[in-house]
Amino acid sequence: MEIRKPSALVILKSITTSLFAGLLLTASSSLLVRSTPPTLLEQVLESGELHVVSSNGPTTYYEGPTGLTGFEYSLVKGFADSLGLKLVLENSSDPDAMLNGVINQQFHFAAAGLTAQESRGKTISFAAPFMQVTQQLVYNKRLQQPTSIGDVKDKEVLVLASESHSARVKALQAAFPDLQWRNVINAEQIDLLEMVNKGEADYAVVDSTVYSLNRYSYPKAELAFDVSDPQPVAWAFPQGSDTTLFDAAQKYLTNIKADGTLARVTEEFFDRHIEEVTTGEAMSFTYQLEQRLPQWVEHMKNAGTEFNLDWQLLAAISYQESNWLPDAVSHTGVAGLMMLTKNTARAMGITDRKDPQQSIRGGAKYLSIVFEKLPKRIQGEDRLNMALAAYNQGLGHVEDARVLTQRMGGNPSKWEDVRKYMPLLSKYQYYSTAKHGYMRGWEPVKFVDNVRNYYKIIAWHQQQEEFRVASASNINRLSANTQTTEKEVKGNNLQAMPSML
Repeated sequence: MEIRKPSALVILKSITTSLFAGLLLTASSSLLVRSTPPTLLEQVLESGELHVVSSNGPTTYYEGPTGLTGFEYSLVKGFADSLGLKLVLENSSDPDAMLNGVINQQFHFAAAGLTAQESRGKTISFAAPFMQVTQQLVYNKRLQQPTSIGDVKDKEVLVLASESHSARVKALQAAFPDLQWRNVINAEQIDLLEMVNKGEADYAVVDSTVYSLNRYSYPKAELAFDVSDPQPVAWAFPQGSDTTLFDAAQKYLTNIKADGTLARVTEEFFDRHIEEVTTGEAMSFTYQLEQRLPQWVEHMKNAGTEFNLDWQLLAAISYQESNWLPDAVSHTGVAGLMMLTKNTARAMGITDRKDPQQSIRGGAKYLSIVFEKLPKRIQGEDRLNMALAAYNQGLGHVEDARVLTQRMGGNPSKWEDVRKYMPLLSKYQYYSTAKHGYMRGWEPVKFVDNVRNYYKIIAWHQQQEEFRVASASNINRLSANTQTTEKEVKGNNLQAMPSML
């Protein structure tokens, strides 16, 4: 049998056919891959942006001294960061509009303190809850604490009569028909707390989140007990077959619960407060004057000289911010002696916020900048106090407070007037029309008061220290002069005495 070798032409045809078949197979595979649409998570990752709808407010998000902050904002920002995405936040004050926007895929999800209500379940999928909210009875502390509904039977109890709370009010009234419910219109829950705190009402029902955020501002309105079962608060996603983004959120929420991040963020926003300086705290502060402050004084004096500030004022601010602990860190991102944010530190040319010298200089520079940016008509102590308030909350919020002060008939250039109206910016009635929105309006007032009180103690302590040093110096000089005189007298006496030899 003769075996013929294939000709070169046959080999070439074979190679060409194989190559064509390979290219065809590759193209077919590519078409198959491309025919499968990307998942929602893949689309979001490809876009590089996470679009979330929320509402400006105390538990969601608001503008801080150097940018957006807030409890739910911190959680959402953490989720966006975990995916390497830029967070794009949209604002809405209407819960129904938010959910419709989510259903219509205008937003990836809603994060606005929403309770996971079953009636929304057909079109909305709620992620794992990250907190619970209950309705609580508060009372004026001059009264005996009620421990059950029976203790307030036939007593008048305030409740908010707004459209968003109508279902809760009806449920409460149905559950406790023996109570005398007083529906308060054109108000907010914080107004109910204020009325109880002032003694204008004995009892009121508010959400647990509202009480937690404001209990230090209204110390005479104390918690009695819960009057409702806990309701889960969660993010709202559109229902659908593609749950990839929803699943990623679920994983993130599981992780932050497990590693303690959720607990830390919750504590940061709901347990954070600035207390007034009490006698005991003043004594503790005086003790730290000797234990911690001396090592930072030179840096403070240098920064004070550079930016034309009293070093004792810088000392007072740093104690209020960090208790003079250079490694102090807050979950919100501020760190160091002067508790600077990353953005502020970068703007001030600071590379290491925990470096005491850099932190002090950065804080001094920032204070001098906000001091200079205030309107020139604000002078003297008023200017300093408003600069301190701006250091704490940002110039934008201080300007909002000044606008509100003028609107209310006060003098926007006088701190005593501005401090009176600044806390109102924690109420929706006022912050809803403010350029920079919600602020923890009571915090800058207490911040300024505390810093000024610490400043007075430091100045007094410094005067006493200088007096002590001066007195010691005088005593030493007097002692030296006395010793010299004694030697001269003894010498003269020795010369005057006859020899005994």
